[in-house]
Amino acid sequence: MKLVIDTNVLFSFFRKDSTTRRLILNFEILELSTPSFCLDELREHRELVCEKSALSDQEFEEALNALSIFVRVFPHNEYKEFMRDARDISPDTDDIDLFALALKLGCPIWSEDGRLKDQSKVKVFSTRELIELLHEAK
Repeated sequence: MKLVIDTNVLFSFFRKDSTTRRLILNFEILELSTPSFCLDELREHRELVCEKSALSDQEFEEALNALSIFVRVFPHNEYKEFMRDARDISPDTDDIDLFALALKLGCPIWSEDGRLKDQSKVKVFSTRELIELLHEAK
């Protein structure tokens, strides 16, 4: 199952006991992608991520490297032709890149931001909804 994953979901990957981490590491059915700016945001907020997740700088780097194994990162130039359409449907200007990548890949978005559901072009799953879907697929 292809999904575009947003920064806040990626952020929760850094908590060692998180549901997000278990999903990403244990469900090979998930083909996860994210715009490169999401990883830039994680690096920009490294101190906060480490504090909230009780990680050292080295553990942060190790987790970031692990993410790169399980999540494909797309540079802006690989989905920029979808930006205009994404601008028209994204309920939040901060999330236009997520929608552009989802349009390019023809897949849903995994996000805890309920506002992203305020449109009808791209399906958006919360973590809870994703878990339910994965259990149904078994």
